[in-house]
Amino acid sequence: MDFRDTPEQATWRNEVRTFLETEKPKIDPEMNPMEAMRRGGGFMKEWREKLSRKGWVAPAWPKEYGGASLSVMEQFIMNEEFAEARAMNVGGMGTSMIGPTLIIHGNEEQKKEHLGAILRGEVQWCQGYSEPGSGSDLASLQTRAVRDGDDFVLNGQKIWTSGAHTADWMFMLARTDPDAPKHRGITYFLMDMKSPGVTVRPLINMANGHMFNEVFFEDVRVPARNVLGEVNRGWYIGTTTLDFERSSIGNAVGQRQTLEYYMKFWKDSRGTAATASASTKARDEFADRWIEAATAKMLSYRVITIQAEGRVPNHEASIAKLFNTELSQRIARSAMKMIGTSAQLMGPEAPMKGRAPASYVQTVSSTIAGGTSEVQRNIVATRGLGLPRA
Repeated sequence: MDFRDTPEQATWRNEVRTFLETEKPKIDPEMNPMEAMRRGGGFMKEWREKLSRKGWVAPAWPKEYGGASLSVMEQFIMNEEFAEARAMNVGGMGTSMIGPTLIIHGNEEQKKEHLGAILRGEVQWCQGYSEPGSGSDLASLQTRAVRDGDDFVLNGQKIWTSGAHTADWMFMLARTDPDAPKHRGITYFLMDMKSPGVTVRPLINMANGHMFNEVFFEDVRVPARNVLGEVNRGWYIGTTTLDFERSSIGNAVGQRQTLEYYMKFWKDSRGTAATASASTKARDEFADRWIEAATAKMLSYRVITIQAEGRVPNHEASIAKLFNTELSQRIARSAMKMIGTSAQLMGPEAPMKGRAPASYVQTVSSTIAGGTSEVQRNIVATRGLGLPRA
């Protein structure tokens, strides 16, 4: 593998880097980027406008729909530089999930109604896929949608719905033919979250944060014009994406930056009460974590190399996801050991303002969200190693 940029890639990297150096909003480096985004107000609007003018809100989208038509390697370089600069992406699920699906499967009326609003940040979207009995086996979902004149009437429940409490619209799957095989008979809907009969209830996580929700549907009427694609073909539409780079380079860079933060804290507070109880073994763990962060970056490079060659990463992406999420948990545990008994404290007066214990509890879900570690290992075993299914 050649890690050097081609002349064209070097020019592109310099363009992205120069833009970030001159245009990126100045935020408190101690603040989590998502928290900064929530508090951003005016500067986030200005940042979105700057990105929008360059087509960088949704850089993979075709230019005709407001994107920049970037190749996967150009996206990779852009994502890597954004991660290194701790710059915030602003698209969310609108640009990464429902937007690409609309571009491929939506009719002109649907594209006109939704794509511009997504790019301008006027609406927020959430995903209605998982159900209490349908997690890894999503095709077993039971939320029903029954045709009634010009509408479909929805009844059922979704769970672990990120951002449902702030979303304006939901893209969702519901069963429209209960007698069909489970991967068939599912339809893809665009649903206004303000529709009568929609109830959102918060799910508070271990860190006392609110991101997930459960959503209930009681005789919710969704106009038939809000069906995306064909009725009963929603499963196949739901797997649609554009040619996104899938290297997770942002996660790999973020792991290293987290380690740098913890190591700086250790050096600055060495010998103080905050770290006095940390053992030599716990400190030495950071050498292992640093090597693992470098490994995560190499796994990302492997995925993008496959994509740049026009191939589709499969088990390679699962390896990168599995390694990154379990590494985040190991980093959090090492930080807790480094601080010692003070790591039990949270709040503004705690060491690092409680970042280590907050990360410790938050990363518990990282090996569940986006496909559990068990599912990823099965993919690696069957598709990567060619092992038989149990």
